Amino acid sequence: MGKVYVFDHPLIQHKVTKMREVETPVKEFRDLAREVSMLMGFEATRDLPLKAIEIETPICKTKANVLEGEDIAIVPILRAGLGFVDGMLELVPTAKVGHVGLYRDPETHEPVEYYCKLPTDIEKRKVFVLDPMLATGGSAVAAVDFIKQRGAKDIRFMCLIAAPEGIETLSKAHPDIDIYIAAKDDHLNDHAYIVPGLGDAGDRLFGTK
Repeated sequence: MGKVYVFDHPLIQHKVTKMREVETPVKEFRDLAREVSMLMGFEATRDLPLKAIEIETPICKTKANVLEGEDIAIVPILRAGLGFVDGMLELVPTAKVGHVGLYRDPETHEPVEYYCKLPTDIEKRKVFVLDPMLATGGSAVAAVDFIKQRGAKDIRFMCLIAAPEGIETLSKAHPDIDIYIAAKDDHLNDHAYIVPGLGDAGDRLFGTK
């Protein structure tokens, strides 16, 4: 059964607050997204398996731990999820990166996949799906659906800010995945924006309106 983790680390909370502020410029917003994703990544990768190998220090030979395998995949949901990739790659530079692109059908309001490119061995990897905002949960559910359809079994979802509605939707649709959140906000408004939130994460990352 998946779990929901809401981080209370002071550095994460401080940086999220800076990202919320309307006057934070694009470059600083990008830098903060990278820093927060790295800090969250430390916790989200806590249970990666280790193995002992023999090494030689300047003093003597000894046994020490290294990662058991280079079996991580990072999958941002386009486009805002791209803001989380660099921070994760700084932690795990050998990770493979996939991409999932979605749009909402104007008539059915259902998420439609327009792009999905994943590592060919996705079924063997721990997959971190990245998206700054978990609002209604529709895009997150669809992205995980598409990734599972391509064979992935060990999936975790990482987001900057989540609304209770999105957490509930994703947890019900995919009860097997863990959800990592930097900040859990109050609710969604009538336009499905997270309150208090930080606005449109994609626009703030890329300077678009």
